[in-house]
Amino acid sequence: MLFSLSLQSADAPRRDPARVTTILVLGDSLSDGFGLTRDQAYPALLAQKLRAAGYPVEVINASASGGTTAGGLQRLPKHLARKIDVLVVQLGINDFFRGVPIEQIRANLQAIIALTKARHPKAGIVIAGMQLPASGADGYVRAFGDIFGELAEENHAALIPYLLAGVGGDPNLNLTDRIHPNAAGQRIIAENVWQVLEPILRKATASPPARANPR
Repeated sequence: MLFSLSLQSADAPRRDPARVTTILVLGDSLSDGFGLTRDQAYPALLAQKLRAAGYPVEVINASASGGTTAGGLQRLPKHLARKIDVLVVQLGINDFFRGVPIEQIRANLQAIIALTKARHPKAGIVIAGMQLPASGADGYVRAFGDIFGELAEENHAALIPYLLAGVGGDPNLNLTDRIHPNAAGQRIIAENVWQVLEPILRKATASPPARANPR
């Protein structure tokens, strides 16, 4: 499902489309807002927060519940046909639950990043990391948790260390399945993403310093 939210207040002057920053969120049920309405999911909440801060931004939620890294890679090309300034990629946990080999998860995520960069070389990349409780000597769990930071470093991308920070494991912030965030949990996730994304937008939209008058 495709969800797009254009950020421009009714009383604001019309903006040049070329100056609008387009953010594509490519994720799974955590970004899709499983069990909630789309406007309760963090991409929509993030859009509201950006609008309130005055950023000329369009947020596109291209997430799908149950999505995997392979599925995200298949869905991505149609979205790259338009201008994309920032990609937020939030995928991998469903691969983990299915026991997909670590190297395949890594390869799919790397392909998503590479494909985006090939079409939009100046696009910023934000990788949403996932962490799981350590399970003794379970190398698969450890290797999975390491994927996101390693890819961020290798691709000079921004990293959200743990998308569910402050939410995961809290029954008051999740649905009864104890897996998917409820509306309150989604608001915390929006803040987690904001902390990483806002500095990128601030840098990208900063106006050059005014030139001094010649004496």
